Amino acid sequence: MNSLIELNQIISDLNVSVETGKFSEEPAYEYMVVTPLTDTYALYGDDLPLRSVEEVRISIFCQNNYIALKNRLTSALIKAGFVITDRRYVGHEDDTGYYHYAIDVAKDYEVEEV
Repeated sequence: MNSLIELNQIISDLNVSVETGKFSEEPAYEYMVVTPLTDTYALYGDDLPLRSVEEVRISIFCQNNYIALKNRLTSALIKAGFVITDRRYVGHEDDTGYYHYAIDVAKDYEVEEV
């Protein structure tokens, strides 16, 4: 398991379209893009990595009030064991009409193979 797979499932369960890196389809009323930020080894034993911390930015795009969607996503992320490291309003994109809100998350995973 990794954060991108897990986040795509969480967001899909909210009935919101999601893609990684860039949204390539015709965007709906609301959609999300997940972007990997960092992937670091956090814990070592016998000079081998045991845990990996993955950090990801989730960009929420919504044509109207994004707050309800932000709150639903935040609740789902916390229930799934993600640590929210930052939440911020990015702005309104006048050319597309979407509000943009970003949530940065982190989660650690056991290293499967080295």
